[in-house]
Amino acid sequence: MSKSMSFEEPIIKLRQKIEELRELAKSADVDMSEEIRTLEERLHQLELKIYSNMEPWDRVQVARNPERPTTLDYIEKIFTDFIELHGDRCFGNDEAIVGGIAFFDGQPVTVIGHQRGKATKENIRRNFGMPHPEGYRKALRLMKQAEKFRRPIICFIDTKGAYPGKAAEERGQSEAIARNLFEMAGLKVPVICVVIGEGGSGGALALGVTNRIYMLENSTYSVISPEGAASILWKDAALAKQAAEAMKITAQDLKKMGIIDEIIPEVTGGAHRDPETQANILKQYLKKGLDELSAMSEEEIIRDRYEKFRKIGDFIEESV
Repeated sequence: MSKSMSFEEPIIKLRQKIEELRELAKSADVDMSEEIRTLEERLHQLELKIYSNMEPWDRVQVARNPERPTTLDYIEKIFTDFIELHGDRCFGNDEAIVGGIAFFDGQPVTVIGHQRGKATKENIRRNFGMPHPEGYRKALRLMKQAEKFRRPIICFIDTKGAYPGKAAEERGQSEAIARNLFEMAGLKVPVICVVIGEGGSGGALALGVTNRIYMLENSTYSVISPEGAASILWKDAALAKQAAEAMKITAQDLKKMGIIDEIIPEVTGGAHRDPETQANILKQYLKKGLDELSAMSEEEIIRDRYEKFRKIGDFIEESV
C-alpha cells in the first residue's frame, strides 16, 4: 500500500477480511453469513464516512486510479454504433486521443477524448494519455467534420497534460493546442466536455473550449499537476498534497468559482467501483446538456460559449 492511497487503507483491509471469511466459509463448509453481513454493514458505514470527507489530495489519488473508466469505456456503455476514425491527415495517428462517430439515444454525434491505458503495455501504446500534436490535429479534424455535418460534439478529458517531449515540440505542440483553442471557440455546433479523470494544463484545455463543462465528483482540472506546482513553488515535489489544497483543483472548488457547470456524482468509492452505474449517471447529464443546446441557433451556440468563458474570473470590487 502506497502512502498516497493511505486514506483508503482501512477500507481495503476490511474488504480483504470479508473475502477471507468467504473463502473460509466455502473451504470449511461453515455458515459464516452473519459475520460476513456484519462486516459488510461496517464496510458500508466506513465507506460513507471516508468518501464523504475526502481532501483534495485524496481526490487526486482517486482520479489517478488505474481502474478508473476511460474514454473508450464510456463510449462503449453510453453510445451505440461507434466508428473510430484515425489520423490527422498530416503526420500520423496518435493513440493518446480517440475519436469518431456514434449515436447517442439515436442522435448522431462526434465523440473525442483522451485515452490512457490500464496496464503498462497499453499505457506505453497510449503514451500514458499524453497526446502529441497529431492527436490534437486529429481531434480538430473530427470537430470540423462534425460542424460540417451538424453533429454535436462530446469530449472526454483525462490527461496529465500534452506530451512535453522533443519530438512533440518539433512537430508543433504549442501551435496545435493554440489552434484547437481558436477553432473550438467558433464551432457552430453544441460542444459538451466532461472531465472524467485528470484534466491537466493545455493538454486538457485543447479539448475544453465548450458550451458546457462537467466534472466527475473525484476528477481534477488544473494548469499543472500538484507535484509540478510543489516543485516550482517550494522546490519539493513531496509537498504535492499541500499544493493540491492550495490550487483549488477539485470539482467542488471549480464549481464554486464558476469555472465548471455541473458536478457529476460518483458511485461510492469512485467511478471504478461500478462503471456501469457511473456511465448511466453521466449519460443523464449529457442528455440534459444536449437538450438545452440543441434548442439554440448557431449564433446562440457561439454566443453561449463566448459568454461562458467571458464570465470566468469576474469579480466585484468592494469599497473599504
